[in-house]
Amino acid sequence: MLRLRPYKPCDAKTIVTWIKDERSFRKWCADRIDEYPLTANGLNAHYKEMENSDSFWPMVVFDESGIVGQFIMRFTDKEKKSVRLGFIMVDGDKRGKGYGKQMLQLALKYAFELLKVEEVTLGVFANNDSAYQCYKTVGFKEIEGEQSYYKVFGEEWACLEMQYRKYDE
Repeated sequence: MLRLRPYKPCDAKTIVTWIKDERSFRKWCADRIDEYPLTANGLNAHYKEMENSDSFWPMVVFDESGIVGQFIMRFTDKEKKSVRLGFIMVDGDKRGKGYGKQMLQLALKYAFELLKVEEVTLGVFANNDSAYQCYKTVGFKEIEGEQSYYKVFGEEWACLEMQYRKYDE
């Protein structure tokens, strides 16, 4: 059974081992963490900047074997009715085994039941079909006409915007 908890600096050492190469790192980072190679110190420094924020927080997903995933959440509006998920990562050894879907379901439950938001959004690179399909399976819908473009490895990558609204449940 998967559970959530706030990120701790000691988690970084495990999380950075999941990133095998820059291409996979970029596919995960549609919300723009730009440091590669990502180090434990770098990840902790990135999160430290937001430590005292009441609108940004990283979360860790774990089971009896340890950490299996992580993501960040942040409010996107002053009324705190919308949350954005970003830097969504699942341990490479656990990918394709349903952990991503379970992790997203936990994130949605946390957002809707505890934070009382009305919508959750995220960005996914168009060429990351496995993540896109996972988000769709959970119930995220692509926001038509909403996409950004980023230069990655000299190529232009489209970042699709997706949302899950409480009233769509």
